[in-house]
Amino acid sequence: MVLVDAPDFLTMEETAEILRIGRNQVYELARVWRASDGERGVPVVEFGRRLRVPKAALMRLAGLAEPLGADRAS
Repeated sequence: MVLVDAPDFLTMEETAEILRIGRNQVYELARVWRASDGERGVPVVEFGRRLRVPKAALMRLAGLAEPLGADRAS
């Protein structure tokens, strides 16, 4: 999966594939992010009991900041 073509919110498995690390490691990095108030780790949002990683946050981490509204028609 290519990050630019990914959905706006990725599953932990999709994130692991993009980062080329294990799924358990993504969950651990999400735990670190939540415990450090967002200072370290992988950013996540909760949808009920499910965790998702925002594509925009991964793009910022990779230095590929997506312009706001880039895919929206004017």
